[in-house]
Amino acid sequence: MASTTPTDLPPVPPAPLEKSASTGRAGDKIFLGLSRGSGILLLVIMASIAAFLTYRSAIAISKDEGNFLTTFDWNPAGDPPVFGIAVLLFGTVVSSIVAMVIAVPIAVGIALFISHYAPRRLAAPLAYVVDLLAAVPSIIYGIWGALCLVPYLEGLNLWLDEFLGWTYVFEKTEIGVARSLFTVGILLAIMILPIVTSVSREVFLQVPKMNEEAALALGATRWEVIKMSVLPFGRSGVISASMLGLGRALGETMAVATVLSPSFVISLHLLNPGGGTFAQNIAAKFDEANELGRDALIASGLVLFVLTLLVNGAARLIIARRKEYSGANA
Repeated sequence: MASTTPTDLPPVPPAPLEKSASTGRAGDKIFLGLSRGSGILLLVIMASIAAFLTYRSAIAISKDEGNFLTTFDWNPAGDPPVFGIAVLLFGTVVSSIVAMVIAVPIAVGIALFISHYAPRRLAAPLAYVVDLLAAVPSIIYGIWGALCLVPYLEGLNLWLDEFLGWTYVFEKTEIGVARSLFTVGILLAIMILPIVTSVSREVFLQVPKMNEEAALALGATRWEVIKMSVLPFGRSGVISASMLGLGRALGETMAVATVLSPSFVISLHLLNPGGGTFAQNIAAKFDEANELGRDALIASGLVLFVLTLLVNGAARLIIARRKEYSGANA
């Protein structure tokens, strides 16, 4: 009886495989086209926004009798019209820096607690509650800040003035309620806290377990493991998370408009009432502005648009430095 070898078996018909491969190639082409079209559409939208803002800004700046970058006044309805963004740029940057100084250390601490210290039964609900803060509308934050935060910050302002007034920054030279850039910074810190915490937590959870276990095997304490393994690995992720939070703080509108007492004066005394930001000024003056006033507000919006793009672009560059976060290995 003759033995049957594998070479004697009939060949498998190639028709179904060719059909499947053809169908797969068609699906890949459709998916590629949709993905490419979505990317191009996004670029077109961004370019259209930039072109619109640039066009209207050029009209406003051409009629401005002051220096758009250094003028402290905002009077586009005057004769002659004079307006500038010096106060708005200062207020936007200072309030955002205050928010970052307060929010980032707290957010990193919460992220470390959830990812490495809290029991699993506590970590999941706590992470959910922190993420839920991001879903609260900004106007709710603003109402809470105006009714609850502002009245109770006066005591803190007096304490800072008494013990840290020598720093000039925390010296209170004007009498008034706590509707200042410092109050805005505290409110913005609360608002960006869930963003920084969420991203930092996910980065810390990506730390290789072998690194942590090796440190523990060498006799390291929990804090030494955090210092030697977790923080170095997640440094760029924390920085990018902080910059994403900074982008949110720069463009916040209703909460700032509800809490801040606007004035076109630059003062390094952060506890004094007054100041202004780009978003707050646009929200407060757009409805009552004339045609030139709206163009002037659009010009200030262009500066905020560029500033936000720079911040988010810097965040993307930081993420791209680490392949673990950039998706290069996906």
